Amino acid sequence: MKKFVALFFATWASYAFAGITITAPTNGSTVANSVQFVASGSSPACSKGIGGMGIYTAPFKLAYKVSGGKINTNLTLSNGTYNVTIQQWDNCGWSANKTITIYVGSSAHVVGGTGDSKSFVNLESDSHWNHFSLMPPSYNICGSCTPSGPGLTYSTQQGISSPSVEGNSMKFSIGGKTPFSDALWNQKFTTRLADEKSVPNYHDFVYDVWFFSSTIEKSQALEWDINQFFGGKSFIWGHECRIAGGHEWDTWDNVHMHWVKSGIPCNPKNNAWNHLTIHVQRTSDNRLYFKSITLNGFTASTNRYDKPTPTSWYGMTINYQQDGNRYQEGYSIYQDKISFFYK
Repeated sequence: MKKFVALFFATWASYAFAGITITAPTNGSTVANSVQFVASGSSPACSKGIGGMGIYTAPFKLAYKVSGGKINTNLTLSNGTYNVTIQQWDNCGWSANKTITIYVGSSAHVVGGTGDSKSFVNLESDSHWNHFSLMPPSYNICGSCTPSGPGLTYSTQQGISSPSVEGNSMKFSIGGKTPFSDALWNQKFTTRLADEKSVPNYHDFVYDVWFFSSTIEKSQALEWDINQFFGGKSFIWGHECRIAGGHEWDTWDNVHMHWVKSGIPCNPKNNAWNHLTIHVQRTSDNRLYFKSITLNGFTASTNRYDKPTPTSWYGMTINYQQDGNRYQEGYSIYQDKISFFYK
């Protein structure tokens, strides 16, 4: 142990040809408490090869060590920010290292945001998903409908290794016989907060997700919503990416209950992963502010204000919805790294 520590805190007696490749987790990623580490080392100048590799989760804290030049293990970490260093030692007396930053659990940092937020992360693996059928023409929740249809069929599957971003995506599928039928899924966070009475304290929200489809043009629209309810007021930050419906982002008009065109193009890539980040706020005078939409690295300012409507509900939720097209063609969307940040 002392030998490893000494090597770790030296100025690294390493050479230019040694290298470490970290496959998982990715630098800057938000991860669950069980973190998979996958890495490999190389030392071409040493004919004797790699002697061992280790994972340091903090200075002087060697959390894992293995012989040889490959790491594939899971470590359980508490919530927080970690600067993790992976080190290798070859059999010629040299070493090399590589450091990444990861954000674990509810203390995760909002990358590109305005500071640290509380969060619910990796929701693609979570068990709290609810599901509903929305049938034309009213699109009210259908109490008598079931996922087996026949008007609307829908399903989910978790633990998908491929396609996935980090090996564990969630598949959302719809089909059926009634054109323009929609399936809605949501996550309710209220009872999972440290203090259920804290809902009114939060005013800044980020919905971050990766999504993939090989048949994305069959979707009429994809919808991601952030919702807050308290004090007799309903705040619904609805965002809809029209695909077959016209490749444009719409936002929800709470008062008049219809979609408002934003003028922002929505052109997700087919057969590739898309990264979406939605940022909204509740103003000090209790208005809704649709702030920005970022899709695949391009950020557009939504910059629209709205007013809340009356409600008896209380809580904080997110929605995800898939809309059927005019033929109600079946299609699937895979989602990964589904995260919700709030402060």
